[in-house]
Amino acid sequence: MQAGESSCKSRDIHREEEADQVTELARSPPSLGKADEIRSLLRKTSLSRHIKVPSAGAGAGMRAASDTPWETPSSSRPSSPRNGGVPNPFGTGEQQVQPQRTQATTLDIPGLTKSKVSPYGHISDRDVGSKLVIVMVGLPARGKSYIVKKLARYMNWLQHDTRIFNVGNRRRINRDGPTDDKDVPPSPGIKPQEKKKTEHDAQFFDPQNASARALREQLAMDTLEELIHWVVYEGGTVGILDATNSTRERRQIILDRIHQVSDLKALFIESICTDRNVLEANMKLKLSGPDYKDRDPVAALDDFRKRVIMYERAYETIGDYEEEVLNLQYCKMINVGKKLVAHNIQGFLASQAIAYLMNFNLAARQIWITRHGESEDNVAGKIGGNAKLTARGHKYATALAKFIDHMRLKFREQQLEDWAKDKEKRISGLQPGVESPIRDEAPPKELAYSVWTSYLNRSIQTGEHFDDSIFAIKSIRLLDEINAGQCEGMTYDAIKEQYPHEFEARRRDKLHYRYPGPGGESYLDVIHRLNNVIVEIERMRDHVCLIGHRVIVRILLAYFLNLEQSKIIDLEVPLETLYVLEPKPYAVVSRKFVYNNQTDWFDEVEIKPGEVFNPRAPTPAKTSASEQHTSQQHVQLVVFSSLFFARISFDNLTLSRLALFFDRTTRDH
Repeated sequence: MQAGESSCKSRDIHREEEADQVTELARSPPSLGKADEIRSLLRKTSLSRHIKVPSAGAGAGMRAASDTPWETPSSSRPSSPRNGGVPNPFGTGEQQVQPQRTQATTLDIPGLTKSKVSPYGHISDRDVGSKLVIVMVGLPARGKSYIVKKLARYMNWLQHDTRIFNVGNRRRINRDGPTDDKDVPPSPGIKPQEKKKTEHDAQFFDPQNASARALREQLAMDTLEELIHWVVYEGGTVGILDATNSTRERRQIILDRIHQVSDLKALFIESICTDRNVLEANMKLKLSGPDYKDRDPVAALDDFRKRVIMYERAYETIGDYEEEVLNLQYCKMINVGKKLVAHNIQGFLASQAIAYLMNFNLAARQIWITRHGESEDNVAGKIGGNAKLTARGHKYATALAKFIDHMRLKFREQQLEDWAKDKEKRISGLQPGVESPIRDEAPPKELAYSVWTSYLNRSIQTGEHFDDSIFAIKSIRLLDEINAGQCEGMTYDAIKEQYPHEFEARRRDKLHYRYPGPGGESYLDVIHRLNNVIVEIERMRDHVCLIGHRVIVRILLAYFLNLEQSKIIDLEVPLETLYVLEPKPYAVVSRKFVYNNQTDWFDEVEIKPGEVFNPRAPTPAKTSASEQHTSQQHVQLVVFSSLFFARISFDNLTLSRLALFFDRTTRDH
């Protein structure tokens, strides 16, 4: 018996090792011929008795060796003999030994939900059914990239890890050779000599060009493989395939490939544009893109228009077949959100995406963001609370109202000037003496203006100086500062002394840390609290000025500037600083103004390329805490000594401000 048991145990260990080899290979990045490699490895092992190994090209789910490999296991969780089976990397529909039970798919919200497999609320790799693949559909110049960039920015801001996989980027890399962009590897299925011979002018996109069409299909499927690998194995949550995907055949292949992964959901978003003005503007934007950079603009525009015609010859909109037969989960966006059609939307992430897409608009407007004026608690170094403004705070509030009104009038002047130029240009294209509504066209209406404050005194008082006959002033509780719970009204020194464990926990993980006590919040709590504010700002076509608080301003700027998680908590947003954001079709244009106490006005500060509004410089790792403290004491001593010998006297409030200024070098909320 002992010998038999030992023999069985040895076989089990051997099978486990073999299964681990297959699993490791299946999890490796996509490569040409990987399916053949896995097939060969399986035949060499005892596992071939437990899973049917199809021959090359056999089965409805198989492809030729030159096509995209099937590399993702059909199970949502990697398996081995330890838990009853091995991955089936072929997608042939063969049953595995003791297949895994399907995981429940429900909402996972970072910071608001937690479980054993997801303590912080991020979707775990086990719960593949809760993840999402978004597939874009539409002709060129229909705003697909604009949509995916905004959607990715929003999802990442909500802390759902999202990445865009652009087929055009892969096409250009395989045309031009390697670049510094490590996120888009070259396609393994294309030989170097093929790259050099291929010119991607309009003829490359002709549906009758068989070789170019095959190349484009291969590039698209290689990009999809990379996306699936990232979502399933690298911790991704939402993968977005940015391409035209303009034929039913291509969409069917993509859907079949996604369905090879157990429970993985796909949402197709088709962008349709019938507005000729928007189309013309989009086409001109393409001239500054990588395909036409440094080319003659007239020739480039002509080539791009021909490219669109080539796509139109084969274009098939999502229709009855995909709705009734495939029961496809899809959304059609018409004219960038003016009309939206949704069908069979399933899952939390898909619902979030659709709700966000319903609030798109391209209206030219300004979004101003600032902190309240200086408060009594700012002077005392206390966090939270509901203090009122100091005299300096009221001065800032008065200047703020005057400056915003000045910029309102300036925007209106520019709006009328642009309208007059556009009208003159359109009239010049008319025949002399021809009657046209253009000649009697009225100027555009002036945009309305909203001012939003929080429910806290210091924010409300900062907004009191705006003329309510021009500005619609409203207090919104969603804009309240982060609630510090039992630490409200305390200084950081007091927190460190009374709650040393809390002080250290916050220092280690500021993003996830939640203040103790009733009402205490974390950064993630505030992000989701501000979700409705962001959606409303995206919906609005008017100007708005938000008067918030430090954490509020950080999180709002993080959304509009598409900042990484790590930069949200390190964004320096001092008092008496004003930010303006202007959404454009290609990006969000940002400017920064700083209040000048001497001139009682605002000076614009240049933002250098890549700079994010003066992020806090990290402390050098080699500098010890005692050295930092000694250096800080030295600076304070030198400055205060200089002031003493200069016989400069200050009142108590000014001395408090000076002390707080020095203390802030290592403090923040």
